[in-house]
Amino acid sequence: MASLKFSHFVRQFSTTVARNGQIVQAPIQIFGIEGRYAHALYSAATKEKKLDAVETELKALGSLLKTDAKFADFCSDPSLKRLEKKAAIEKISAKLKYSSLTSNLLTVLAENGRIKKINGVVSAFEKLMSAHRGEVQCVVTTAKPLDNASQKEVLTTLQGFVKKGESIQLQMNVDPSLIGGMVVTIGDKYIDMSIASKVKTYTSLIKQAV
Repeated sequence: MASLKFSHFVRQFSTTVARNGQIVQAPIQIFGIEGRYAHALYSAATKEKKLDAVETELKALGSLLKTDAKFADFCSDPSLKRLEKKAAIEKISAKLKYSSLTSNLLTVLAENGRIKKINGVVSAFEKLMSAHRGEVQCVVTTAKPLDNASQKEVLTTLQGFVKKGESIQLQMNVDPSLIGGMVVTIGDKYIDMSIASKVKTYTSLIKQAV
């Protein structure tokens, strides 16, 4: 049933995709319901050469969800019927002058009772676009803030771990509980080089020895 709905969604998104049966493969795979919708949107937008336009609209939609509590509550309200949400969504899309791709996304989500997942779909699409541009998301967490020189050194080192043509999108976080060292998440890789992790390992070894 889920795959049937997904196929229906793809057909609604792009008549071209429906006609030739070809779906554009995204640079990365995102799983889950949100990922399915994001992949379908990416495929249709690529076919129509409207990736940038759709990305701009979804970013604005994501901001709206964060700043407009009334709209966010509307999307997550389980008491509203699907037809009510669909009608309201269509009015909102028309008012904001969304493209047919973005409008269809919202309409299909409302029809399937999944408009509450729109924030996750927006997030998933952003990840696809980031990968499309060759950006690799990297989060470095340290016990204390790093100065500019240290951040530059970390960035230079991390750049050596990505493919040619890819660029690091670095996010620095601070977590005093690490004590020292750092924790690095780059793409789907996780590296824990914190003192806290070492202390935990040594403590475990001591307990085993005793």
